[in-house]
Amino acid sequence: MELVSESTNTNGSENGIKSNRYECQKRRDWNTFCQYLRNHRPPLSASMCNGSHVLEFLHYLDQFGKTKVHNPNCPFFGMPTPPSPCPCPLRQAWGSLDALIGRLRAAYDQAVNGENHVNPFGDGAVRFYLRDVRDFQSKARGVSYHKKRKRPNRNIVASQSSS
Repeated sequence: MELVSESTNTNGSENGIKSNRYECQKRRDWNTFCQYLRNHRPPLSASMCNGSHVLEFLHYLDQFGKTKVHNPNCPFFGMPTPPSPCPCPLRQAWGSLDALIGRLRAAYDQAVNGENHVNPFGDGAVRFYLRDVRDFQSKARGVSYHKKRKRPNRNIVASQSSS
């Protein structure tokens, strides 16, 4: 079940370039996932895939990561910039995994073309895994992934109250 590329806006506008880059990345990610399913024993089709297969794929991708994630027993655990190298593994960064799952979720919806399938990339186990990775990497690397809340613009509030 290959992902068919739709015609994209290539008139050079910034929006067209972003859309084209996103579509290319989504197609590349989808083709990588389909290749993983073909190499799976036994081979699987995308429509037969479930959340546990997505988790297997994410674990498989971890070996190609480039982000140092310290183990809890590492002396640099929780330090954003450790003073020297350590033997802790390189893993996929949480943000990369989160973006990948978003693209694959959209690609799956596009590939099954509205057939009555549950999207395995939206499975609760996948969401739980991503949250667990985020929390662990936040502690291990000493980096906060919490969203910052937007503060209301005081100029707008002041102008509304003076009316």
